[in-house]
Amino acid sequence: MSFDAARLANAAAATLRAYDPGHDLPALRRRFGATLAELGSNENPLGPSPLALDAVRAALADAFRYPDPRGAALKAALAARFGVDAARITLGNGSHELLMLLAQCFADAAHSVAFSQHGFAVFPIAAAAAGAEAIVVPALPRTHPTAPYGHDLDALATAVRADTRIVYLANPNNPTGTWFDDAALAELLARVPRDVLVVVDEAYHEYVDAPGLGTALRFAEGHPNLIVTRTFSKAYGLAGLRVGCMISHPTVAAVLERLRESFNVNSLALAAAEAALGDRAHLERVRASNRDERAWLGAELRARGYAALPSQTNFLLLDLDRAAAPLERHLFAHGVVVRPMDGYGLPHTLRVSVGSRGENRRLLEALP
Repeated sequence: MSFDAARLANAAAATLRAYDPGHDLPALRRRFGATLAELGSNENPLGPSPLALDAVRAALADAFRYPDPRGAALKAALAARFGVDAARITLGNGSHELLMLLAQCFADAAHSVAFSQHGFAVFPIAAAAAGAEAIVVPALPRTHPTAPYGHDLDALATAVRADTRIVYLANPNNPTGTWFDDAALAELLARVPRDVLVVVDEAYHEYVDAPGLGTALRFAEGHPNLIVTRTFSKAYGLAGLRVGCMISHPTVAAVLERLRESFNVNSLALAAAEAALGDRAHLERVRASNRDERAWLGAELRARGYAALPSQTNFLLLDLDRAAAPLERHLFAHGVVVRPMDGYGLPHTLRVSVGSRGENRRLLEALP
């Protein structure tokens, strides 16, 4: 009998599927060269701050040294930016690691984890990896005026059970681009028991400009069970370095430290993130560019008959009202990479990153 390690996997791992990275982008870059429009991963087309690049070059001299295991300098910069004590901050290899770590530390087979249908893909993976029961709450309908396919916060609050340990949210949400305002979050927090951790992933926070939508951090003092995650992969343009952070009650952070991997954020990422955080002018250029391109691209798509849903992110979700796979293949053949959303239960949609004007034009030119 041939050896198959899959038979030896524990119950949690047996239920999981490996992450699907999509197309082989390095091969596509060789094939299409500069004409390739990479609009599938929600990356920042302006790239990182020049100060971040300078910091990486300087940090290379000490690349033979282990990084600061506490990330003290970056934590201090984040604490000053957010107006919180550094003891509230946990650093991760992207926010993905932190969202997984939360479930590993606080959920298990005796507890459930709640999240919205069409929510961020890491939420069900985190629950499954911890062996927790997943409570998947139906999303709002396509016809909702402001948040089609978005989180139904009333239903989420109702779904919380006595055994629920974590509620995961993303605001704005990936892959829908939809959002809920601060008042709606306040109502949810008032309904969820304080022994249930409410996790708000704000990966796209820097792109937000909608009235009434600030940050969940404003509620942190009154709700010790509230946790907020951020990333440097999107607006800060550091996706290749993988660094994120979590802001929580100090006792939550202390529990995470028990399981956090040593040196989980490398020295180049620590240096780049600290420098990027200090370059507010670059961040404002990124915000302004995305705001203008998002509006322009959305209008152009709608003028061509494509339904682009409202978004507060650096991507648009196209609702085709038909199977999206043929259009995705057509665009791919023309050197335009977008992301099909079958894995999110939205096979009739495509997620399209807001790229540079040149990339966005290539998308429009490739549309049938």
